Amino acid sequence: MTTEMTMPRRGAGAGGTRLRAATAAALVLARLKPGRLRRMLARCSRGARPASYAETLEVLEAVVATSRRCASRYGCLPRSVAVALACRMSGVWPDWCAGVWATPPFSPHAWVQAEGRTVGEQAEAADLRPLMVVTVGEEVRGEHGGGDHGGGGTDGAGPGAGQTA
Repeated sequence: MTTEMTMPRRGAGAGGTRLRAATAAALVLARLKPGRLRRMLARCSRGARPASYAETLEVLEAVVATSRRCASRYGCLPRSVAVALACRMSGVWPDWCAGVWATPPFSPHAWVQAEGRTVGEQAEAADLRPLMVVTVGEEVRGEHGGGDHGGGGTDGAGPGAGQTA
């Protein structure tokens, strides 16, 4: 006896539209300069509660199932941004990180963390060196680093202007 089966469309089902929207936004945001991307994600993270590991892993698996580009080996930046945005649509925010692998070959990488653990990565947090991290409730005004504008502070008085100790 045979049973007729059809496979669901990519991104179909619960959260499909939400995931496609987060993925589409992530593909656009991933083209921004690092400093601007960090500021945009910091704004998105405001008002959220920290995401649990289980919540973040579930969203990551859904994003990877929805987008081939995010699932690819070189899709770490749009994948991590899409996961963060999709989590935010549920009222939570994982730690979004961008940095480098700490072991050779040294290469750039972007990932999400929850409860101090990397989510969906083959590496442990000790194997990665974050250069930028966006956490819950991070202050956006007066951020430094990222280099998409010439000055260091909001008043442009030079390096270190506006930093607090």
